[in-house]
Amino acid sequence: MTLIIPFDNTYARLPNSFYARQAPIPVRAPQLIAFNEDLARVLRVAPGDVHEMAEAFAGNTLPDGSEPIAQLYSGHQFGNYNPQLGDGRAVLLGETVGNDGVRRDIQLKGSGPTPFSRQGDGRAWLGPVLREYIVSEAMHALGIPTTRALAAVETGEVVLRKGPMPGAVLTRVAQSHLRVGTFQVFASRGQFDSLRQLTDYAIQRHYPQAKGPMGLLRAVVQKQSELIAAWMSVGFIHGVMNTDNSSIAGETIDYGPCAFMDTYHPNTVYSSIDRMGRYAYSNQPEIAVWNAAQLATALIQQVEDKQAAVEEATEIVHAMPDLLQENWQARFRSKLGLSISEEGDEGLITDLLVRMAQNQADFTNTFRALGSDTARAQFTDPAAFDTWAEGWKARLQREDDPFPVMAAANPAFIPRNHRVEQMIEAAVQGDYGPFHRLNRVLAQPFKEQPDEADLKRPPTQSEVVHATFCGT
Repeated sequence: MTLIIPFDNTYARLPNSFYARQAPIPVRAPQLIAFNEDLARVLRVAPGDVHEMAEAFAGNTLPDGSEPIAQLYSGHQFGNYNPQLGDGRAVLLGETVGNDGVRRDIQLKGSGPTPFSRQGDGRAWLGPVLREYIVSEAMHALGIPTTRALAAVETGEVVLRKGPMPGAVLTRVAQSHLRVGTFQVFASRGQFDSLRQLTDYAIQRHYPQAKGPMGLLRAVVQKQSELIAAWMSVGFIHGVMNTDNSSIAGETIDYGPCAFMDTYHPNTVYSSIDRMGRYAYSNQPEIAVWNAAQLATALIQQVEDKQAAVEEATEIVHAMPDLLQENWQARFRSKLGLSISEEGDEGLITDLLVRMAQNQADFTNTFRALGSDTARAQFTDPAAFDTWAEGWKARLQREDDPFPVMAAANPAFIPRNHRVEQMIEAAVQGDYGPFHRLNRVLAQPFKEQPDEADLKRPPTQSEVVHATFCGT
């Protein structure tokens, strides 16, 4: 068998100012950890033997047709603008057009330093690679737009972080790696020809129905509004919603210190670097609007009639909170089994969430248990649930069949933080059993899997994960 990736590259045809040509840096002794056969079939990738795939997905060999590049971008990091970032530890091998007609990037993450590394080693250690593999594939199974994982490889080398860690490389797949920061870098430099070329490219690739820069902005705002509402509905916290981590394709990208909430509280923060709570769970819609405003500011720079562009961009960005709220309500109505919209639904949703926060209820298990006698057991004071449920049950009387709606909106399984950490600890010791088990179970998150019920359990006090880390 020979590994074949049917590359059809377009970004590498853009001017050299958009990227740096950079081959992956070979590693000492690559070993394949996982290969996503389901995704490979979509991409029309023909797998090779295990050794060949380990060499290719570690960056030791380049598949025919690949044109490795590190992409340039800038971005606001925790609100402060950094004029040049770029792929500091990732290389885009090229693009494929899948059997579904969708064009996607194939990128190696952790493949060594690039001209944008800013004194970093360009490598990744095993923990973040396995975390992103598990969480991104779980998000896909949850029906939430996301980058995906094609392969994970051990490098046989040591990466120094807080101590020596085993190195690894992730092969990541995305509809593109265009970010808000990709537009910001050309706008901030006054390179308006490049900005126009990038805008035209993004429209052609992602939103062919969009007309001009403001049409692109409107399309991105719509996609981002849908995405953030989806995050909120499963208790997901991205952790680092910088503009360089905001995909214009509307996909979840750059899984660093991400986490799913256990006990519900709107101010929950896991990221060890988010010391002020800028990217807390409840702040994510507001940050998405802020990021959209930065994209608008960049896109306006290429328009001749600045006043008209400012007015249109302002209208688009100012409409985003309502779009977010509409999508949020639609997601949470489904979680309550409500297919039709009524005036009091928002109050019903928020009342439940307030009571959950006050009673330390588990986010996932509470919603999954709605309609059964076990939901009240999630509350320190079950009476708090009972009084809310009276109004909810009365509201359900006006629905035809709410329970299938709830079952399809409320997963039984999420990547619990303590289980992810336990999986990483085992993998560092050479045991990939927990990794493969998590990947298998999370591929069917809405299905009751009685033999895997322990993966639904919230953490004990000693298992609680208080902080998650980026891994760079």
